[in-house]
Amino acid sequence: MRIAMLGGSFNPIHIGHCALADEVRLRLNYDKIIFVPAHISPFKQDVKPADDFHRIRMLKAVVRQNKAFDYDLCEIKRGGVSYTIDTLHYLTEKYSGKIEGRIGLIIGDDLVEGFDRWHNAKEISETADLILARRQSESGVDFAYPHKTVQNSIVTVSSSEIRQKIKSGESFRYLVPFSVYRYITKRHLYGFDRQTDAGKD
Repeated sequence: MRIAMLGGSFNPIHIGHCALADEVRLRLNYDKIIFVPAHISPFKQDVKPADDFHRIRMLKAVVRQNKAFDYDLCEIKRGGVSYTIDTLHYLTEKYSGKIEGRIGLIIGDDLVEGFDRWHNAKEISETADLILARRQSESGVDFAYPHKTVQNSIVTVSSSEIRQKIKSGESFRYLVPFSVYRYITKRHLYGFDRQTDAGKD
């Protein structure tokens, strides 16, 4: 079995995350894509995510819709700041004897410039197969570490944009999977106001 991981705050998980995971799976022949929600991202320590409980519930709702998707809560269970190298070691041990080759690590090209500042960046590149996905560049970017490039579709949506739209009462229904939309609206997450929602259940 070949597996790759996609980490992030997933605050909330949206169609861009799902589309990227599925394209990596199909284009690079992975059997399973594992979503790993961060407890606290080292680069987003000033951003307070939705409660872990809600992020996990939304992620589970999405994973149930695709048998090639899975999730692991190791970073949330560890607590504190989430470091990718620790997660890679954990997943490598967890799937020892079950996986073919190294675990793939999906990262967006918008993270390339700061990759050297990642905790143990060199060890990450030696532990995982780095998979560079397009987030902002059609032509690709220079990346000094060995990697594979996936020619994925660029979906210009972000969790921060979605949170702002919800807070401002703007439409976000088609930026997230419907199960996530229903979850957010039912529980009034991110400042959602039912009176601003013109959609029908």
